[in-house]
Amino acid sequence: MADRFTRWCEDVVARLPFGLNRYVPATFLGFALINSFTFGVDLLLLTLLHEGLHLPVWLSISLAYIVAFGLAFLLNRTFNFHSHAPMGRQAAVYAVVVLVNYLAFILGVGSGLSALGVEYHVARVLAGACEAVYMYCAMRWIVFRRKRSADPVAAGR
Repeated sequence: MADRFTRWCEDVVARLPFGLNRYVPATFLGFALINSFTFGVDLLLLTLLHEGLHLPVWLSISLAYIVAFGLAFLLNRTFNFHSHAPMGRQAAVYAVVVLVNYLAFILGVGSGLSALGVEYHVARVLAGACEAVYMYCAMRWIVFRRKRSADPVAAGR
């Protein structure tokens, strides 16, 4: 199933107009799809926790965030980056990446905008746009980076 997802992403990217396929990696499309889904999970949980259980906004954001990012890690590891590296080290690196993201974008931007009077869903979406760029770069080049091969033929693939 993971291979089919990757092939589908590669096929879609190969059909991008204006030569964009040279600049847009298939993993970017995969990341966008997976993280759009998990962002929906995040917003749903945020709403249920804040409006349904009447938890404070900061706690609702935090709990929804933890669940959504755990799910994003597993889905991206399996379906998008096809990582077979030890999960423990990746999870530790991912935890640091997520902590930085949480402090800078979720609490900083999301809660900050909410405190300034921006409706909390809108604040979360704006924070989500910032975090998307940061998280893709971190996942591609830090968390799930691929080791360079010593074989020059294999490295050129």
